[in-house]
Amino acid sequence: AIVHVQGGGELGRQWYEDGKFLNKKHTFDDLIDVAHHFVEAKKWTTKDLLSCEGRSAGGLTIGASINQSPELFRAAILGVPFVDVLATMIDASIPLTSGEWEEWGNPNEVKYFQYMKEYSPVNNVKTGVQYPSCLLLAGLNDPRVQYWEPAKFVASLRYAASNTNERPLLLKTDMSSGHFSASDRYKYLKELAFDYSFLLWQLGINGS
Repeated sequence: AIVHVQGGGELGRQWYEDGKFLNKKHTFDDLIDVAHHFVEAKKWTTKDLLSCEGRSAGGLTIGASINQSPELFRAAILGVPFVDVLATMIDASIPLTSGEWEEWGNPNEVKYFQYMKEYSPVNNVKTGVQYPSCLLLAGLNDPRVQYWEPAKFVASLRYAASNTNERPLLLKTDMSSGHFSASDRYKYLKELAFDYSFLLWQLGINGS
């Protein structure tokens, strides 16, 4: 299922506006509400068979959502995820940062600093809680989401979460790619197969 959360443009301009600046948490609430709807109202799946995936700013959505409701998902894939929001957005020397203030707000202003701090995934990892199995994907040459953002998040999860080896917290860094990963078809298919293998493994689907 593709969730059209507030902050995306799929449902019109106002839907986009309702998920930016000081309304950014609407984005994460939407994903969590849809997941609850699938599990509890529709009974299409269970928490043990529910996974989620997002890339870049969508990776932020996944990171914030698993912090908010870690018990709701069994597995999560975060591709080049924008998860160290506060540290990145406050540093105007990063090439894309100041332009992104039109989307997120400028954390050099107190109201935006406090709001971002409340949802930035790196800053909100819960201690002693079991998280979904996570696969974080980074690109060493990524100019948009630097590789250390997913590295910091997975390190924070490993330090604080109560996960055992049955729920691994993994980081995969492509040493030759940037933000958009593989540019050739065969490498893209191999990477996609890797992602699906992770999900099938963690959801216990082995083809038998």
